[in-house]
Amino acid sequence: GDRAGDGQCVGLEPLRPRFVSVTYGAGGTTRQRTHATVARLVQETALVPAAHLTCVGATRTEVDEVARQYWDAGVRHIVALRGDPPPGESYCPHPDGYAFAVDLVAGLKRVAPFEISVAAYPELHPQAHSRMSDLDNLKRKLDAGANRAITNFFFESAVFLRFLDLCLAAGITAPVVPGIMPVTNLAGLRRMSTLSGASIPEWLAHMFEGL
Repeated sequence: GDRAGDGQCVGLEPLRPRFVSVTYGAGGTTRQRTHATVARLVQETALVPAAHLTCVGATRTEVDEVARQYWDAGVRHIVALRGDPPPGESYCPHPDGYAFAVDLVAGLKRVAPFEISVAAYPELHPQAHSRMSDLDNLKRKLDAGANRAITNFFFESAVFLRFLDLCLAAGITAPVVPGIMPVTNLAGLRRMSTLSGASIPEWLAHMFEGL
């Protein structure tokens, strides 16, 4: 998350990941700390940061300016997301903003030739009307200029493999990267899974019994 610059990056660097993503809190609540962390990663490490950028609660002008600041700081990879509204609120596009992630992707391409990743949901986005509409939305984001999809977290490999089959059947040929979630807090994971539509298998819950 936005605390990656506090020391965790020291442990990641020797593993030489292709990139590391730095996230926002809901509603863009950690936006400034996220930007500061991304800048530190560029300046102080050899890691390649993929900066999360959301369109929730911001105008197009504001989002475009953040993107330009990232480009000027040496950031070349953006994870383009609609973003989650603050807790207890439903999503409502900003009247002067990018309405959804597909609009954000197209806007970022106008700002600079970023490498762009977008979100994918192996177990269906909670607000999607159907599996096909969810896949259609993913395809539109990729067609708008995204280079790859990164999935929401999952804990059964069969979930991911089935999703890849569905993507291929829908004509999606861009890379689909499995999202990795290190579990340190089961209660927090349950909250995130409720928001994002991911399921937690019983075997995982049992591993935390008594902890």
